[in-house]
Amino acid sequence: MYDFSGASILITGAASGIGAATATLLANSGARKLLLIDREEVRLRDFGFTLPCERQIVIGDVSDERLWAQADLTGITHALVNAGVAGGSPIEETSFAEWRRIMSVNLDGAFLTLQAAMRAMRNNGGSIVLTASVAGMKAEVGIAAYGASKAAILHLARIAAKEGAPNGIRVNAIAPGGVETPIWSEMPFFAEMVASSGSEEAAFRQLAAGGSPLGRFAKPEEIADQIAFLLSDRTATVTGSCLVSDGGYSL
Repeated sequence: MYDFSGASILITGAASGIGAATATLLANSGARKLLLIDREEVRLRDFGFTLPCERQIVIGDVSDERLWAQADLTGITHALVNAGVAGGSPIEETSFAEWRRIMSVNLDGAFLTLQAAMRAMRNNGGSIVLTASVAGMKAEVGIAAYGASKAAILHLARIAAKEGAPNGIRVNAIAPGGVETPIWSEMPFFAEMVASSGSEEAAFRQLAAGGSPLGRFAKPEEIADQIAFLLSDRTATVTGSCLVSDGGYSL
C-alpha cells in the first residue's frame, strides 16, 4: 500500500482506463484531493462521485490552452499526464486531419498539462508521470501518428526531468504495451476482432497471443500500481526514466 496522505493530485484522462484506475488507487491511499480532467462529462462525474476524497471535476480538452488558463492547480503535489487518443493507418493513407487529431491530444495536450503542473510545483517540488506507450519505442506498420506522439512523450519527459530537477520536480514516464482499456474501441480492427471472436475478452486474448511473450495484456489496475510507484517517495531518486510495462513485447 502506498501513502499519499495529504497529496493533491492532477490526473488527465481520468474518466476511464488507466486514469480512473490510478485515481481510485490514489484516493484509497490517502490522497487529500484529486483534480480530475476529461472531456467525457457524464462518465467522469459518475466516476468522481465514487472516490473517497475531495475531488475537483474539470470537463474539457487538454489541448485547449483556455482550459489551462482557467484551471486552479494551486498546491498540487503530483500529476499524471495521461489523456490520449488512438488511431491507426499507414502513412500513405493517414489524412493530415487524422494526424493532427492524434497529435493534438497526445502531444499538445501533454505539453500543456506538463507545463501547467511544473509551474504549479515550481516552489515546492513534486512528482509527475507521463503515460507514453511501447508504440513510441518499437516501430510497427500503421501506427505513424500514435507512435510518433508517444515517442515524443518519452523525450519530453526526459527534458522536463532535467529542467524540473533544480526545483525538486521529478518527471518519469511509463510505457505500457497492451492494456485492456476503452482506447481499443477507437481502432477499427479491434471492433472486427470483437465481432469475430464474440467478446472483448476473447479479442484481447488473441491480441496478446501474438504480441506479448507473457501471453496476456495488463489490467488498468496493474499499470495504476506502477504509476503510483513512480509518483511515490519510493522512487525519490528516480527522474528522467521510463518504466516499460509491455509483457516483453519490445524485447
